[in-house]
Amino acid sequence: MIDLIDLKENLELYKKGLSAKGCDVDLADLLKRNSQKNSIQTELDELKSQKNNLSKEIGALTSKGEDTKKLKDKSESLNKKIDALQNEFDLLKSDLDSIMLQIPNLPDSDVPIGQDESMNKEINKKIFTQSNKGLDHVEIGEKLGLLDFDLANKLSGSRFVVLKGKLAELQRALIQFMLDEAKNNGYEEMYVPLIVNSDSLIGTGQLPKFEEDQFKVGDGKYLIPTAEVPLTNLLRDEVIADSDLPINLTAHTPCFRAEAGSYGKDTRGMIRQHQFEKIEIVKFTHPNKSDESLDELVAHASQILDKLELSYRHVVLCTGDLGFSAAKTIDIEVWLPSQNCFREISSCSNFRDFQSRRINARVKKGKDKFYPHTLNGSALAVGRTLLAIIENFYENGVGVHIPKVLKDYLDFDLIEEKK
Repeated sequence: MIDLIDLKENLELYKKGLSAKGCDVDLADLLKRNSQKNSIQTELDELKSQKNNLSKEIGALTSKGEDTKKLKDKSESLNKKIDALQNEFDLLKSDLDSIMLQIPNLPDSDVPIGQDESMNKEINKKIFTQSNKGLDHVEIGEKLGLLDFDLANKLSGSRFVVLKGKLAELQRALIQFMLDEAKNNGYEEMYVPLIVNSDSLIGTGQLPKFEEDQFKVGDGKYLIPTAEVPLTNLLRDEVIADSDLPINLTAHTPCFRAEAGSYGKDTRGMIRQHQFEKIEIVKFTHPNKSDESLDELVAHASQILDKLELSYRHVVLCTGDLGFSAAKTIDIEVWLPSQNCFREISSCSNFRDFQSRRINARVKKGKDKFYPHTLNGSALAVGRTLLAIIENFYENGVGVHIPKVLKDYLDFDLIEEKK
């Protein structure tokens, strides 16, 4: 949630930044409404103070046996004014809250201006091997006999997959390897619910704007689209000590996305699924450590690809491709030979204090309190890592070779083609 005080002081900056993210809200009107709300609050406080003093007077007169009718009539009149103003305040606050929850985060000043992903900017690249042709993971999976989309479709419909045998073992090995990497980098592993309430999704920014992308399970509950949601909301309405920062958390969870806005896109294979596995890393940090923390996040996710020896690049997202809650995002994209291009395998984002304001997480330092900055990223998306290994380590007529770093997690080093 944006800071209204900062908005008032930097109105033109917000107009420019939010426009670049495609948000056309009337910010001047928002400030006007907020001023009206504050004026009503001041008036309410004054009336309540008058009523409190009046109650004391009535009590004093009553104890002396004196007449209190005029004062009680005055008190009743004050009550009516207070009730009317309170209703006006509540309606105005509700409207303001509704508008505020629809306003995206302000992009950082160094985020490239652009309308869509074609304007994203590559900032570096690391190449191990980079074949520009070959079978895709679906075709290879058929040769292995261990990747079954038809069976998944029978069970659940499109955008699901059944992994069998050694491919299922490879996915499990990847999960444990990624969790071990996170632990070695100082993240505390958490086990979190896969079903959350609407307040949790509001806190991280998926609601109310992107409800159609969520899987609703009833009673105001939703399947998580990412472990970012429960991990970040662990600190909702909490006050933590400054000495506790940074807080680094990780979790492995299945993730569930309706992909309502992706109809007809990436329909083949495992690129875009309704259900997929992911290791999430989340940071709560001091505002002056925020930029440094984003660099750490990107490095921690990238080192997994380094150890797997998968080629990748870093791309900073432009304003038009930047997520609702993010101030800055660096995507890590892995090389897929069958598509002859890099595809996203992790998004590492800095949200500044946008999410901490929405979840009301605060840090106490002495007598002062401030909002921590939140960051998160995938380390990594397990399914996309799996398909990248399948495509990059496949040898025609032989099978898929296992990356060296995973050999301590498996009792085989090759997934053979079926005979």
